[in-house]
Amino acid sequence: MANFMSRNDLLLLLGFTVVVLTMPIWLTPFGAGYPDLLQRFMIFGIFAVGFNILFGLTGYLSFGHAAFFGVGSYAAVWSFKLLTLDAIPAMIFAVLISGLFALIIGFLSLRRSGIYFSILTLAFAQMSYNLAYSVLTPITNGETGLQLTLNDPRVLDAAIGQTFVGQPVPTLLGQQLGGYAGFYFCAGFLILSFFFAQRVAGSPFGMMLKSIKSNQTRMQFTGFNTRPYALSAFVISGMYAGLAGALLAVTDPLAGAERMQWTASGEVVLMTILGGVGTLVGPVIGAWIIKYFENILSALNDNILTQFWSFLPEGLAEIVVKVTSKFVGDGWHLTLGLVFVIIVIFLPGGIMEGVRRMAATARRSDPPGAKSHQHQPAE
Repeated sequence: MANFMSRNDLLLLLGFTVVVLTMPIWLTPFGAGYPDLLQRFMIFGIFAVGFNILFGLTGYLSFGHAAFFGVGSYAAVWSFKLLTLDAIPAMIFAVLISGLFALIIGFLSLRRSGIYFSILTLAFAQMSYNLAYSVLTPITNGETGLQLTLNDPRVLDAAIGQTFVGQPVPTLLGQQLGGYAGFYFCAGFLILSFFFAQRVAGSPFGMMLKSIKSNQTRMQFTGFNTRPYALSAFVISGMYAGLAGALLAVTDPLAGAERMQWTASGEVVLMTILGGVGTLVGPVIGAWIIKYFENILSALNDNILTQFWSFLPEGLAEIVVKVTSKFVGDGWHLTLGLVFVIIVIFLPGGIMEGVRRMAATARRSDPPGAKSHQHQPAE
């Protein structure tokens, strides 16, 4: 194991695993311990980890990754409709289709770099969204979205004589993936995705990606062809997005064109920057924060705020409720915007930069004579 993973990497993976698997416990006091939100934490954590491989490691900023997210959802739902309700074939099918789609888009987009690459990915994503919304309605069912029905063929399920009563739902080896079972299913994929990203970042391939980000022009001048490496990172990142989209279809068996909008692509960019570009844990934390704001702050209303500030004097409480109400409910984007501005101004490296600063401060606060005393020869 020592040759396979360094001690620090192993500790990071174990710590990350413990944090993820115990989320239903430590998030309950914050009102976020219910399965639906926990599943979204896992899904968008995978989305952000994959995006960071392209943006954080390789330095290519894509504004079109929601296209692969949506393609993964559509592929998974079609697997549920045509093959079987079991989740594993749907996951494999979604990852392969998303990877193929990313290969095509990446091959065309990577002919340019910088802002031109970003605009190309945005254009392809918007083309995909419009195709899914209107032109490809026989495949995507347009604005209604692709849903499961009892009349779907599901040839593999039919071959083994499996029948369903009521609304079909995805399963794993015959067990429904609802509630906390769905959360732990998604959590397993997040841990595996994190482990794979960890191995990529520490591998020679990952070193090449970091070199491309550092100075791609110098590498090209030395005769090194960087495009295959950048294209590989693009495809891997797209497959991560497809996996996340498939998991969203598992927990909510519906695929709609709205999952491919440019706003979804911008959201994963915010997640990565908020947590820390180029770090392993940062994008996951950024995804969790944004989804927490979206689902918890947006649900707060004046009645809840009135109860929360009830310890204040009556007149003051009314003023505080009126002010804070602008930052919750429909105004939760304002709170997220303020947090993002503060992070960018004071912590350009994201939340993980703040963690590193606190760790450095803690090390400097060690007793000055501790280390010298340890190395003092015995008399």
